[in-house]
Amino acid sequence: MPGDERPRRGRRRMQRGTAVQQTGTGEASVFLSTDSVSGPEGFGWWGDMVSRAVMPVSIASEHADHFKGEVTTLELVDTDFSAFSFSPMSARRTPDHIRAADPENYYLFLVHGSPIGLEQRRNNALLRAGDVALFDTSQPLACEFQDQGRPSRVSVLRLPRTALPLPSDKTDRLVATPLPARTGSGALLTSYLAGLRENTAHCGPTELRRLGTVALDLAVTFLAARLDSPPALPAESRRRVLLTRINAYIDHNLHDPDLGPATTAAHHHISIRLLHALFEEEPETVSATIRRRRLERSRTDLGDPRLRHRTIGEIAARWGFRHPAAFSRTFREAYGISPTEARTALHDKQPCTPRRGPGHRSLAP
Repeated sequence: MPGDERPRRGRRRMQRGTAVQQTGTGEASVFLSTDSVSGPEGFGWWGDMVSRAVMPVSIASEHADHFKGEVTTLELVDTDFSAFSFSPMSARRTPDHIRAADPENYYLFLVHGSPIGLEQRRNNALLRAGDVALFDTSQPLACEFQDQGRPSRVSVLRLPRTALPLPSDKTDRLVATPLPARTGSGALLTSYLAGLRENTAHCGPTELRRLGTVALDLAVTFLAARLDSPPALPAESRRRVLLTRINAYIDHNLHDPDLGPATTAAHHHISIRLLHALFEEEPETVSATIRRRRLERSRTDLGDPRLRHRTIGEIAARWGFRHPAAFSRTFREAYGISPTEARTALHDKQPCTPRRGPGHRSLAP
């Protein structure tokens, strides 16, 4: 039957266009590209790949004869996160596609490149770089990736319906509408997803499992805020979301000398006792976390040739250390050498590895 031929051809083409990037721990992020499939066949392969990896769709493009596309997918527990880059095209999902296969997922996607026109459930949105939107595999949709002389770039997080503790009828109202994500939980979510894309190469299975769980928790919190409906998250999920917010706050305020447990707890409207309790299952205490991150930023600056004109005291002050002498003492305790020696070693490309400082906990059983 004609309907059976296309999947078989797509299976062969997917093997030709597939490469696997192994991480340092043996886990894999999957990289797919049209580079090994030339001409119009590459466009057909891309359509097959999208239909298999995301949901069945029909695609069209004025660039079909020389279509270029690539995607890297990080497979997490209960979800996955993918970064796409491809030539301008359009995609349609019809009732026939849905009857043929419905994975029953929502997808939260972030626009990085050219504008995207999205239509679903009588909602229409023109999404630009920095915008976030939601679509549903269980409803017909039309998506136009506009041609502005550069590739379309989007990142998508898969959200299984079964994993969302939100009422479907309310969540459905959010599809194909721009979702503000430049402040609050939206900014935290997009920042977290950007970090997933850039910093998971050496994560092991346990870390990836936790990272996927946090991604889902943050997505649920973000969507619930748009619905003005508190999510029915279990206590552990609420703890992870709060801990992620606290860690983001710490990262953004390392320059402030007053940053510490008291200011961190006050900012999040919790007691210092609760703050310390949140960190009991973490490798470090709150104070140790702040100290380590300040030292890491300082160490990076010491090795930056562009900052060679800055004194060690200036670099220390930049990351919240009030007194150069105290900074030098803390730095030596952490790295075994002085900041001056570290600066020389870093510029000479010699190793400068940290010790375990006060406040570090071993989580090994």
